[in-house]
Amino acid sequence: MLERTEGSISIRRAYGSSENLKGLTDTLRMWAIRPFVNLPLPKNTTDMSLAVDAMELACMAPRPKLVVIGSGDLDFVPLVVRLRERGIKVVCVTERGKMAQDAVPAYDQVLYVGGGQVDRPKLVEAKPLATTPVSAGPEKAATKSPAPKTANPKPAATKKAVAKKMPAKKATGATTGAVTVQKILTAAPNLKAGQWQPLGDVAKVLHDEELLAKSATSTKLFNKFPHHFELMPPGKPNQVRFILPPA
Repeated sequence: MLERTEGSISIRRAYGSSENLKGLTDTLRMWAIRPFVNLPLPKNTTDMSLAVDAMELACMAPRPKLVVIGSGDLDFVPLVVRLRERGIKVVCVTERGKMAQDAVPAYDQVLYVGGGQVDRPKLVEAKPLATTPVSAGPEKAATKSPAPKTANPKPAATKKAVAKKMPAKKATGATTGAVTVQKILTAAPNLKAGQWQPLGDVAKVLHDEELLAKSATSTKLFNKFPHHFELMPPGKPNQVRFILPPA
């Protein structure tokens, strides 16, 4: 899709350990992507390798006009900011459940994919929301007009009106903090088997069931129940499982 709108992508690279890249052999061959194998070390060594190479390309002449990062991790925000400062357009390609919401404003565009297919053929602009409306309609302007003063105002006691109590808006579990282990298992029944499940798929279900707010992360939610759920890998978890009670 990007090649239809931006032109051919000349440099294509995939970063990861030999174990992670092993399962992408067919994809790398099909799209002529050059694999960059990182040392099998913990922490964010693969992210650092990608960032160093991206800045190296940005310093070349001529510099690239577009850089596409296939990850929604918050760790890449400093890299994205530096690339944009050099006049390079930066696009993020990621799954909805793996996109860090705080990273969205840093990118020029965000392209969501899921299950190997693009959810919808459109790019989501990653611009911060405007703090003031572009224009105010007639109704908006009318509300700002001061009420005409009467010649003989009524006594203050007669101006008091009984305020009607509006029914409270029903709150969801994501906002009241009433999310329980049972509610999570009901929304995502695949967890009941105690097998590892993709964290992004489970997060999407929790978002759909309103057990997880749009601005919240599934990692923080599961960390509230350390005796019931386990995440892996520890640094950047992408899988979750339910810890079955002892027989």
